Amino acid sequence: MAKSNEPLLIENKPEPKAKKEKPSTSTKFWVAIAFGVIILFLMILISSVIDIGERLGKIHEYVSYGFYVVSFLLTYLLIINPVRIILVSPAFSIETVMDNKPTHRRYQTYKRVSKNLMERNEISQTEKDKLSNSLSDPEELQKVLNEIYNSTMKKKMNQVIMKHAKTVLISTAISQNGRLDLFTVIVVNVRMIKELVQMCGFRPSYKNLAKLTVNVFTTALIAEGLENINLNDILPTSTVNVLGEIPLIKPVMTSVIQGITNGLLTIRIGVVTRKYLFADNKELSKKAIQKGAFVESLKMIPIVVKDSIIHFPQKFFDLFKRNKEDESVDF
Repeated sequence: MAKSNEPLLIENKPEPKAKKEKPSTSTKFWVAIAFGVIILFLMILISSVIDIGERLGKIHEYVSYGFYVVSFLLTYLLIINPVRIILVSPAFSIETVMDNKPTHRRYQTYKRVSKNLMERNEISQTEKDKLSNSLSDPEELQKVLNEIYNSTMKKKMNQVIMKHAKTVLISTAISQNGRLDLFTVIVVNVRMIKELVQMCGFRPSYKNLAKLTVNVFTTALIAEGLENINLNDILPTSTVNVLGEIPLIKPVMTSVIQGITNGLLTIRIGVVTRKYLFADNKELSKKAIQKGAFVESLKMIPIVVKDSIIHFPQKFFDLFKRNKEDESVDF
């Protein structure tokens, strides 16, 4: 009894104090920033909803009331509920799986995460059996979790990241409204983070969640600003002039660049989320995470672009026929 209690006393007294003192200030700082970002986003959302509601009110007041109800339901289903799912998930990191001797508290978390994995279809039956057989042995369970998360789960998570990046790429490329792009990017990114958390059975720390909130909102603002992108600022004048003579190519190129940029930023957020979840001793620094996310984003974006082009809706081209006609009229 004395032997089993000693490690717990060493873990429970010195470790939490050493770790809680320093990060607490940093965590509060990031959570405060994230809270401010959420308030700002809600103000933008409410302003946009009221603006559209007032226009619909000119048709009939009940039309605007119906729009407000639908807006609230969509906000709950697409943003509030996914955020709730993320927050109620247990905080955990693969960093803890790398420890030599799991504490009783971490062992309970391992079991909770393992049961979550066994209820889902992300892993094979063989891996589920391994988890089931090792539930009574903390060190064996630790080892099995480590193997599963660093092989099967990483591949599955990358597939989820690319799926949502493709959604953002196509949606923002087709959309001709910066405010709509902002909401699209936020909704898709929140859903992506929720899916990644559900797949793993745990979430990043509050500090890292706060950082992700800031990243998502920043990406959304970039998406809104890209609506005013000018090819002259990106490509040489001679190239722009040549492209301008080819029917539809100029508006199509502008929108494709917007979509690819937003898709790349979405991949980066997804990879950063995965790295927060899979933090190990070699990759805990902010610089290492950002560098790794950037490199992986560049590797994934060609695959996302290729898949997006294959499934690209014909409506996209029909949409720009009108834009081209407007340009010729203005000229």
